[in-house]
Amino acid sequence: MSSSNSVTVQILDKEYSIICPPEERNNLVSAARYLDGKMREIRSSGKVIGADRIAVMAALNITHEMLHRQDTPDVVSGGTTREQVRDLLERVDNALADDTGTKNG
Repeated sequence: MSSSNSVTVQILDKEYSIICPPEERNNLVSAARYLDGKMREIRSSGKVIGADRIAVMAALNITHEMLHRQDTPDVVSGGTTREQVRDLLERVDNALADDTGTKNG
């Protein structure tokens, strides 16, 4: 992919340049804005300190919201969303386990 497919988003005062297909650009920007909002809410609560921990808490909150919506009878799902969330949580767990040995705090 070329750099023209690169999108720069800002999350918690940091810029991230992400390569994505042009048709996914708006979804990526929306997702980044949503994540930024969640992370700012968590940071402003003062209960969680550190960008890594704020990111994990935001991921857990977003995942909880998604699972709650999925369990609602009005939502029609293909049945794969829950599996994707489990996979995502497993990846987060693995990343945190790997990070525990290298960082303290």
